[in-house]
Amino acid sequence: MGPDSAQDIVRTKGLEIFRHMGAEMPALFDRGWWAGRMMDRVMREPSLKVPLFRFVDVLPALTDGRQIARHAREYFTDGTSPLPWIVNFLPIRYLAKKGVTRVSRTFIAGETPRSALKSLRRLWAEGKPFTVDILGEAVVSEAEADRYRDLYLLLVDTLSREVSGWPPLDPRPEPSFPRLHLSVKISSLYSRIGPANHEDSVREVRRRLLPILAKVREAGGFVNLDMETCNLKEITLDVLTETLDDPGFHDWEHAGVALQAYLKCAERDLRRLIGWAKGRNRRITVRLVKGAYREYETIVARQKGWEIPVFPRKSHTDANFERCVEIALENHEHVTLAVGSHNVRSIAKALATAERLKVPRDRYEFQMLYGMAEPIKRALMKMGFRVREYAPIGELLPGMAYLVRRLLENSSNEGFLQRAFLGHVPPEDLLADPEGYVEAPLEREAEGWVPFSNEPAADFTVRETRTAFRYALTEAGNRMGESYPAVIGGKEYRQGEPIVSVDPARPREVVGTACGITRELADHAVQAARSAQKGWSQRSPGDRAAVLFRAASVARRRRGELAAWQVREVGKSWLEADADVAESIDYLEYYGREMIRLGKAARLGDCPGEENLHLYRPRGVGLVVAPWNFPLAISVGMSSAALVTGNAVLYKPSSLSPVNGWLAFSLLREGGAPAGALNFIPGKGDAVGDRLVGHPEVDFVLFTGSRAVGLQIVEKAGRTGPGQVSVKRVVVEMGGKNAILIDADADLDQAIPAVISSAFGYQGQKCSACSRVIVHADCYDRFLARLCEAVKGLTVGPPEDPANGIGPVIDAAAKERIEATIELGRREGKVAAEIPVPGEGYYVSPTVLTDLPPNSTILREEIFGPVLAVIRAGDMEEAVVLANSSDYALTGGLFSRSPATIRRVGETFEVGNLYINRGITGAVVGRQPFGGFRMSGVGSKAGGPDYLLQFMEPRVITENTMRRGFSPDVLP
Repeated sequence: MGPDSAQDIVRTKGLEIFRHMGAEMPALFDRGWWAGRMMDRVMREPSLKVPLFRFVDVLPALTDGRQIARHAREYFTDGTSPLPWIVNFLPIRYLAKKGVTRVSRTFIAGETPRSALKSLRRLWAEGKPFTVDILGEAVVSEAEADRYRDLYLLLVDTLSREVSGWPPLDPRPEPSFPRLHLSVKISSLYSRIGPANHEDSVREVRRRLLPILAKVREAGGFVNLDMETCNLKEITLDVLTETLDDPGFHDWEHAGVALQAYLKCAERDLRRLIGWAKGRNRRITVRLVKGAYREYETIVARQKGWEIPVFPRKSHTDANFERCVEIALENHEHVTLAVGSHNVRSIAKALATAERLKVPRDRYEFQMLYGMAEPIKRALMKMGFRVREYAPIGELLPGMAYLVRRLLENSSNEGFLQRAFLGHVPPEDLLADPEGYVEAPLEREAEGWVPFSNEPAADFTVRETRTAFRYALTEAGNRMGESYPAVIGGKEYRQGEPIVSVDPARPREVVGTACGITRELADHAVQAARSAQKGWSQRSPGDRAAVLFRAASVARRRRGELAAWQVREVGKSWLEADADVAESIDYLEYYGREMIRLGKAARLGDCPGEENLHLYRPRGVGLVVAPWNFPLAISVGMSSAALVTGNAVLYKPSSLSPVNGWLAFSLLREGGAPAGALNFIPGKGDAVGDRLVGHPEVDFVLFTGSRAVGLQIVEKAGRTGPGQVSVKRVVVEMGGKNAILIDADADLDQAIPAVISSAFGYQGQKCSACSRVIVHADCYDRFLARLCEAVKGLTVGPPEDPANGIGPVIDAAAKERIEATIELGRREGKVAAEIPVPGEGYYVSPTVLTDLPPNSTILREEIFGPVLAVIRAGDMEEAVVLANSSDYALTGGLFSRSPATIRRVGETFEVGNLYINRGITGAVVGRQPFGGFRMSGVGSKAGGPDYLLQFMEPRVITENTMRRGFSPDVLP
């Protein structure tokens, strides 16, 4: 059959569907005037989308009419919304919740399994089977995951008792399509689910899923695993196949999974499942859908620098959907296909393909969303085909995530429903072949340096990435205990005091030993740097930048190795370690380009007869004193910035992370940093650091570390000694006492994971970490209860196992200091949450403290550990006052869905980096230049456009160009 005749059959099937729809076509939403008018307005007026969806999103968190009215005014009276009359003339307090609840009922079958039975009976009476889903995807604790498991079990009990007595829908054998049909989201079954801890996620999801499957099997039902965001796709597929390979389920064929056709890998995944089923001589059900997270997947991929996993156009998705339908139906001996689409063209393609391949009707069915496209459903039923409704159950107002996705789908300008029902596109046009996707050819890079872009994060959804990381950890383990020399002027020195580094997870294991320098070697290092600096500074900015670019290439090649040593030496998790390496690469690429930009002399003014050039010269010799908590990124960032600006660098790594310090030095050396221009000088702070900070031939100092040491450096560097010819420039970053504010309308599903990550990520050992969370009184109790449940579900243990979310603190002194702080909190207030920790290693429990007195040192001093104080505030004005009552001003956060509050807090919260509705750690080079003020430090923001200026002196050269009455720029 040729392509023309195949298209003719599809067109014929599609026109038949349209004929059966007939006059029903305009009735897109058939449940209530408010729902229909609201959705019609959204679909016709795109400018209403953002304010309406945001208002719908926040509505469940609003507890009284006053809050509803205030938010309505903020969203709908800014001059851009087309519905100001709603706010001005109607009782918004009543209308908002009543209206959104009415819309919710359009898409949600009921709030509980029991209350949904009425809707489900109606569907069955109409001849429509259904699959039932429980709303809710985000669980922030293991206790919440247990509750979802129990709710699924209750749902199975309720439905199995009810539906067993209902009459059959048709005479076909029901075992192919059991009447008890359940859809499960795996994200609701494990709070720590994620790609880095893939194996742990699969194991824990299966642990909660198995009793659900067992109960469904006993009841003669069916379970389908929903497909959610792309980062959970591989986990979902492995959960399904590993579970069905279990001896207890290997002969059970009433389980399946959803695949999303908007993913470019959908065909590959479908073929994987077909191969799995063929290899076991069994059947599997595949629900093929278009996908509901397009915007999310695109945004996340662009943020992380990954290839966008979804097709760029809806028509590409439609074409891929049709391709996957063909593949599934061609393999109907092993695949039962559920066609999940409201697109008449896609449905017609499935009908035509099934007819051509003579696929029995018990090998496929159609599935559509509850409350949508009723005319299409009825048309298919008139044609004798089974239509199953996807019917979610859950609280109407909290089910906003699902509702917003339905609204987004319906109001998409490219969507079939929009084009067919409101766009009045003729059926013939709607039935045309969708546009296939063709990979665009890679564009050749123009000559010169390409624009800066951030290094992509490691994609741990890829099995090979996880395998490579484990291999790198093993290789690092095989090289533990090696010795690393000091390097001055290109020559190695090993005569100084040894600096022994141990694994904080296993303190008996030596990671490596660095050879510290003596005071005499410190003086020699200054002279070596001074000697090398002159020649290095005379190289062009482009040549110096090329050193950084080559170092970045080396870091990419050695990425796994560099990250593995951070896991071993400073106790970072996989994600934290890889992010540190990526940030190192970003610094190298960004500062290299910045030097090229700043290295060009600029002409100033427009005055005839003279030429004014503005340019920069390096300061000379710089001392870089690096911390242990970002042992590669901050080391590389500070050293490369000082180096690329033409200075010579004395790089002193932390004595707690000398092996990572050696790696940072090695990157720049392998990139081509000249001997003497870059020197590696490990040493104890009091023996080496003090000497060099006050040395008359050291021109500037870069330091990241504690406030006490930072202030000592500022004071010592400020003294001018004999022989000193310049005023030392000091750039110090000294930490923070950072707070996150939680407004009454905050999305706690979003806020709690962000607070957990910001407070306890890398054991709270970040200068940007959250140590105070200040919560509006109206949601304080709810927030604290869920936060404590989440903390109690964290796992503490060796970080080489990605299942452990919390690793060790850096050393015994830190452990002792943090535990003393916790005991003080226990005496002054209450310990709301803590968990057991391993006996071996420098482990401290992540701890939540409450009810601390306002004058507690815990609320004022930096702790640098996994300790979080929760504070109640009467309103957001008080919250800002509490947040600002600190000597520090580094990072801060706000979770609010009030535009007015966001604006006001942005103006009054005094921090260098303010993050709104996201975590407060993880600043990205070039996007979020990082640094604070007050006691948080002195200097420009790292990773920003003015950072390099600190290491150069500006100069202006003025030339009188007038000779004997004429000047070249004014010649006639």
